[in-house]
Amino acid sequence: MVDISVIMGSESDRSIANRAVSVLEKSKYTYEVMVISAHRNPDELESYVSSTDAKVFITIAGLSAALPGVVASRTKRPVVGVPVSAKLGGLDALLSIAQMPPGVPVGSVGIDNGANGAHLALRILDLIDTVKP
Repeated sequence: MVDISVIMGSESDRSIANRAVSVLEKSKYTYEVMVISAHRNPDELESYVSSTDAKVFITIAGLSAALPGVVASRTKRPVVGVPVSAKLGGLDALLSIAQMPPGVPVGSVGIDNGANGAHLALRILDLIDTVKP
């Protein structure tokens, strides 16, 4: 059983994922890190999202940053998007994550800020734990 799923769209996003992991390692929650591209492996991504028991997703992606939105479109669980500064200073990824259509929410943190992505995921889980009977 895993509480948080960290998904990066490419191995090139590993340094940003490591920033999230450094925060998660100090928490009481379990996590796993996956590399699954929304563009190159859409079936694998859909299968993973539907089968994992993760309560929150941290999705890390640059350029068109489709990963956070695709994950959010496949689950009702919270999705945190971390834009990566691959091109255009990361503004392309930030806008892709922030401008989701109605009904497909993605919480976004700052460009390359994997640590804040993890902090947001932890706050969400703390709220869930607080509400449990």
